[in-house]
Amino acid sequence: MRLTVAQALVRFLAVQYSERDGVEQRLIPGCFGIFGHGNVAGVAQALLENSASRDSQHTESGRTAHLPYHLARNEQGMVHASVGYARMRNRLQAMACTASIGPGSTNMVTGAALATINRIPVLLLPSDYFATRAASPVLQELEDPRGYDVSVNDAFRPVSRFFDRVDRPEQLPSALLGAMRVLTDPADTGAVTIALPQDVQAEAHDWPEELFARRVWHVARPVPEPAALARAVSVLRAAKWPLLVAGGGVLYSEAGAALRAFAEATGIPVADTQAGKGAIAWDHPCGVGGVGSTGSPVANALARDADVILGVGTRYSDFTTASRSAFQNPDVRFVNLNVASFDAAKLGATMLVADAREGLTALTEALTESPTHPDKIPDSRGSGYRVAAEYTAGFAAHRDEWTKVVDRAYQLGHGPLPAQTEVLGALNELLDPRDVLVQAAGSLPGDLQMLWRAADEKAYHVEYGYSCMGYEIAGGLGIKLAAPDREVFVLVGDGSYLMMAQEIVTAVSEGIKLNIVLVQNQGFGSIGSLSSSLGSQRFGTRYRYRDPSSGRLDGDVLPVDLAANAASLGADVIRTRTVKELQAALAQSRASDRTTVTYIETDPLAPVPSSESWWDVPVSETSALESTQQARAAYAAAKRDQRMYL
Repeated sequence: MRLTVAQALVRFLAVQYSERDGVEQRLIPGCFGIFGHGNVAGVAQALLENSASRDSQHTESGRTAHLPYHLARNEQGMVHASVGYARMRNRLQAMACTASIGPGSTNMVTGAALATINRIPVLLLPSDYFATRAASPVLQELEDPRGYDVSVNDAFRPVSRFFDRVDRPEQLPSALLGAMRVLTDPADTGAVTIALPQDVQAEAHDWPEELFARRVWHVARPVPEPAALARAVSVLRAAKWPLLVAGGGVLYSEAGAALRAFAEATGIPVADTQAGKGAIAWDHPCGVGGVGSTGSPVANALARDADVILGVGTRYSDFTTASRSAFQNPDVRFVNLNVASFDAAKLGATMLVADAREGLTALTEALTESPTHPDKIPDSRGSGYRVAAEYTAGFAAHRDEWTKVVDRAYQLGHGPLPAQTEVLGALNELLDPRDVLVQAAGSLPGDLQMLWRAADEKAYHVEYGYSCMGYEIAGGLGIKLAAPDREVFVLVGDGSYLMMAQEIVTAVSEGIKLNIVLVQNQGFGSIGSLSSSLGSQRFGTRYRYRDPSSGRLDGDVLPVDLAANAASLGADVIRTRTVKELQAALAQSRASDRTTVTYIETDPLAPVPSSESWWDVPVSETSALESTQQARAAYAAAKRDQRMYL
């Protein structure tokens, strides 16, 4: 079958499928792209030719399946949209992204890092130099005196789980098969990059028809090794004050029901990470909220005293462990259930390498049976394991107190500008359980992990692995593509909005409805607060005119109108000033069939409840500023609680 490399690529991607639990779906359901001279005559031409047969379906006779194309406005943004899509589909589908040579491709590097850090599959197709070097150096090609095979696309190597450059057509099949393997491996997935020299994209080759046969990639559910399960059960049976930390792996494995069954059978309280929030409903009797630096005081109190931590599908970021200060019991032990051995081995844990759903099911069965093996430690009744009633009553009472604190934060009545917590309260009251809230950066993720009441497994979507400013709107676009039956609410601060708002245009163009809540606090609110707590006096964090007398950016507020900017991008805009107006606007936005931006100003200095936790951000060891000296003393005191957990 004679096709160009790009045509072969598109034809191959259109017939790849993934399967788990007997359910099949397209592995690569579509392609985002921005065309330039590096891909306009290669991948773009192949997508054009493919679109001419959009009504055809793949058959054994070789007819071409359709690969939908979506025009993005920013290359980083289209990778974020792809991450949002794949995360919403529990990593069973991954979008492709094509970009031109040079800056078009390197714009995707940040998105690649975000995908790999969050363990989310995306397929990146950056264009590259001429493999033949016939016209080198071509426009936007990096010249490196050390070698002619160096490219800016080599920057993808450290942020990709798989990287290959196709310098010859014969190399394409092995590159594609390797890419699909990583995209469908839950233990090793992330950004997958195939660099495509622009001359090779257009080069024709005779391909075997087998390359374009329908191929199904089976996503495994590894079961626990019996000996490893026995070791984990032995540790858990000895626990008096255990705590389960649910990470994103619980959601990607679709293990919510297994998690609830485990908690209800054992009584072990369940805390969640940013990626795992929603794995158990906020009002479930065993749910204790977020854990770590921005978690709830309920979960953090349990973490401080816990003698056993069961981590399920978590990679234990510094926010989860409060920079390794959260777990203060001198005898604390860890049991880590994770599909990736890399994560299962963290914190000196007893490792249980398995799929989250399969592992939780096995643990539930083992813990609720009467132990018969001499190495297993029975509880006080000599039967199935369950925490003491006093332990349950203690965290239940603490949770009831915390519920009242959250209620007050939601209805603070702050003025003259409302508090950010009141915006969250208005949203939490309006949103249906299946509506999706999207966030990524600034002060909002911390407030959300502490205060948000998630009732559905896919309703809370906060990207906090890379915490990338600019993710929110683009990520929301991908989420809505993946779940058109859900309302998507994008919550974005002014700083993040200014980083990347372009995909509003893509949403309008595609007829994809987003609800965007734009919170204006005239600067980098999160870093401003952190700066103040670290003795740096909010320096360089406000959006202000430069004051000629001080030489600093602490003059009047800038006349930037972000609401007008959103309108110029094609969105409907509703300006609000009060919480009551915000509530009405949110209802109007939800009822609309068009992308709508609701704008509100908030007070960045409004109070927020304490998480009663810590985050390690080093403070200058020496300074002439009294504020920094005081912050350094507080830092040194907190640092004493940090542990290695060996």
